[in-house]
Amino acid sequence: MPRRTVPASEAARSLGISLDTLRRWDRQGRIKTERDPANRRRVPLSEVDRLRGGDERHDLSARNRFRGVIRNVKVEGLLAQIEIETTLPTRVVAVITREAAEELGLAPGQDATAVVKATSVLVER
Repeated sequence: MPRRTVPASEAARSLGISLDTLRRWDRQGRIKTERDPANRRRVPLSEVDRLRGGDERHDLSARNRFRGVIRNVKVEGLLAQIEIETTLPTRVVAVITREAAEELGLAPGQDATAVVKATSVLVER
């Protein structure tokens, strides 16, 4: 019989967040959890899938992802500046190479994800 829930630590790893963040989300009601007989958090796989955006697989170590819609693409010389309006009340602006912007075919109105690692912002579609 397939597992319906996973330990909180495994769910946090799968979501690319810390266990502390998962606990905070649980307290804030942003993620639904269950408790096992030893009162440990277990996360339904349906919640992990919901927060990951479905069956999308990301092979990056980056933990911070902001899904959103491209609002502006400015190309100048070798660089392209991509403005993404996220589904959260925030905006992320990335400066990437022109070649990368053209290769991804980025244009205003498209869905995109800003992947934040340290001081760099990567864009994936």
